[in-house]
Amino acid sequence: MAEKSCIKRLQKEYRALCKEPVSNVVARPSPSDILEWHYVLEGSEGTPFSGGYYYGKIKFPPEYPYKPPGISMTTPNGRFMTQKKICLSMSDFHPETWNPMWSVSSILTGLLSFMMDTSPTTGSVTTTTAEKQRLAKSSLSFNCKNATFRKMFPEYVEKYNQQLLSEQVASEQVSSEMSHVKSSRPVLERSLDSAGEDVKMVDGKDVRKNRKRPFPTWMMLLLFSIFGVVMALPLLQL
Repeated sequence: MAEKSCIKRLQKEYRALCKEPVSNVVARPSPSDILEWHYVLEGSEGTPFSGGYYYGKIKFPPEYPYKPPGISMTTPNGRFMTQKKICLSMSDFHPETWNPMWSVSSILTGLLSFMMDTSPTTGSVTTTTAEKQRLAKSSLSFNCKNATFRKMFPEYVEKYNQQLLSEQVASEQVSSEMSHVKSSRPVLERSLDSAGEDVKMVDGKDVRKNRKRPFPTWMMLLLFSIFGVVMALPLLQL
């Protein structure tokens, strides 16, 4: 059971966080246990974690603030193991370095800063930048599958729903534009005219250019016949 001084201290810290929120950090105590806090760290811009939302827990000892808490992360992140305690100077891995003046906000600010670092520690993992970026992109989707996360952080669930809606609208717009482009293209057809000539049709209209047609053979024969008769008339008069 938490000591009275511990409860008083944690209640004070929660009020301070509500009054003056810390950049990229959201933290709240469990409604049923003030010693268990849930947090979300938002990845900093210009880092592989940008766009990521990292959910985790802080478990305070009943003797807090005279003893340090345990810290773990639930969201796959590419920097720390999930569901495992993280070794920090302000965690229960190092009670000898703990300072009772540290608070929830300073603990999580330190965790966020250490997350951007690449120094190995107990509970850390090594991954590529591309892997961290992939995990950042899928982090909110992963978190929203967690019932406790949905209960503790409804604003992030709403953010995720808005993202899904935006993606759906964008997808529908692209599909609509592609359909419009396809329908606006002229329909090309090929057919044979009465003379057996290959004719191009666009949307059912003959689009043949005004090109010269070859002189009909029968016309040529008729002209030669007339010319021959004309030339033979003088000979018939002799």
